[in-house]
Amino acid sequence: MSIELATAKPHTHGAGEVPPKTKSQLLRSFEPADFPALTGREEDWRFTPIKRLAGLDSAETAPAAKAAEYAVRSLSGGVTAEAIGKDDERLGSILTPFDRPSAVAWAKSEKALLVAVAPETAVSEPIWIDVTGGGLDGATWAHTFIEVGHHADATVIVRHTGQARLGDNVEISVGDGAHLRLVVVAEWDRESTHVEHQKARLGRDAKLDHIAVTLGGDLVRQYLSIDYAAQGGSVDALGLYFADAGQHLEQRQLVDHSVPDCRSNVNYRGALQGETAHTVWVGDVLIQDKATGTDTYEINRNLVLSDGARADSVPNLEIETGEIVGAGHASTTGRFDEEHLFYLQSRGIPEPEARRLVVRGFFNEILQKVPDEALREELTELVVARLDAEAGATA
Repeated sequence: MSIELATAKPHTHGAGEVPPKTKSQLLRSFEPADFPALTGREEDWRFTPIKRLAGLDSAETAPAAKAAEYAVRSLSGGVTAEAIGKDDERLGSILTPFDRPSAVAWAKSEKALLVAVAPETAVSEPIWIDVTGGGLDGATWAHTFIEVGHHADATVIVRHTGQARLGDNVEISVGDGAHLRLVVVAEWDRESTHVEHQKARLGRDAKLDHIAVTLGGDLVRQYLSIDYAAQGGSVDALGLYFADAGQHLEQRQLVDHSVPDCRSNVNYRGALQGETAHTVWVGDVLIQDKATGTDTYEINRNLVLSDGARADSVPNLEIETGEIVGAGHASTTGRFDEEHLFYLQSRGIPEPEARRLVVRGFFNEILQKVPDEALREELTELVVARLDAEAGATA
């Protein structure tokens, strides 16, 4: 099944303006004009090279001659995929943009892709959403809504390939007692730009396993927001990114604990190699005063493989109640452990192979969580190939 999401005239909703005290109170609006133009001095944009956004932050940017194409495959009983209009009441029910690029993507996208899993449906095979870029001539905007009904169980894999200037929003609804495993792979061609906001809402006793893998593109900025609608929600948000020379890969999360007795675990790992390779990870966890019984932890680890690469890592934890199970965060950034290399080489393993083993071991905890075996092996090979390419270039 292939669905093309066209660009469109702006469609807006009203917005309120309340001075933010926490991340959860940031200005939210469907109208791009409600947000000031980005300068790069804003706290949420200070790490991002604004000039490389390819116009995805402007409602005046010309659309691409060809929109990105969304192809959905491996559908089975109880699973549907269709294009829906922006007047569908589900759209915007979970995600209200809180930054300018997200608002522009909302205003510029006319249709949305809806992938729905019926209640009490157990889907045995992964549902694939293949996103192919429409090229670098102009910009494309899109919207996706993933709906998993109550007590359903499904795996969805979203894979981005080709060349693109894409700004999009993704809404994720996980019903009461449902379990969704969502894997998002950014494997863009090197010149591509992608700015995305994903927002998930979990029902009572719902579970979301979210894995973000970012390898391709010139600039990729992905923002994941998590919201809980009822008690018992559980989120594991894992990420893997590998930046090469000149790449800017940025991952941000906002986990908003607003109801009691929910849990979250955030674990992102990144590697960098090559001159001016730059990665950014910002993890925000908010525990509101009514969210008693919360259990949360977030960690980010970065492996710098060469000189000239830069990793920014910022964990933030806001706690408004002391009645919690646990809360913590951690961040580490370092170079290759020479002792590990020496140990392997002392046992007859050549240095290139030893380096591969160390990097694979570093990413193994994340890769082993990818629910599709073929994809897991392919991603492992891509990581190793990138490492080998750099080794060949410096040999």
